[in-house]
Amino acid sequence: MPDLITDEIRNWIGRSTEPVQVEISRRDIIKYALATEQRLEKYLRGDEAPPMFLFGADRPLTQIADLGPDGLMRDPLLPELPLKRVMAGGIKQRYFRAVVPGDVLSISRRISNIYEKQGSSGPLIFVDYELNVRAADGELVMQETQSRINR
Repeated sequence: MPDLITDEIRNWIGRSTEPVQVEISRRDIIKYALATEQRLEKYLRGDEAPPMFLFGADRPLTQIADLGPDGLMRDPLLPELPLKRVMAGGIKQRYFRAVVPGDVLSISRRISNIYEKQGSSGPLIFVDYELNVRAADGELVMQETQSRINR
């Protein structure tokens, strides 16, 4: 199997984004709870954010015209890869406490690994990310690991 991951690509491992500040409002929690058909009253009242509420919260709001042909915006924390088709590879979240209205959260993302595997239809490049969400006082609220697959 040819090595598609160059030293230049490997040098991206460990790179991170500047932390993004996100202020959590009760209204945003309620809107998300309604849109995702939550059933628990604590979510519908906006007392606590449901799981997955923070997914993508660190991403900027983007005009449709600025999205790529695949519907995704260019990720500044992704090197140019020789394989262009992008797929989601998985996500794990670990919460340390609930996300509640009034929280001002700091979200940072880091590339933790880039590696290649041979799939049944050809080579795959995996990019693994670590995401950390902290409260204003530095308390860890949530950790997430994400994998992105290029083929």
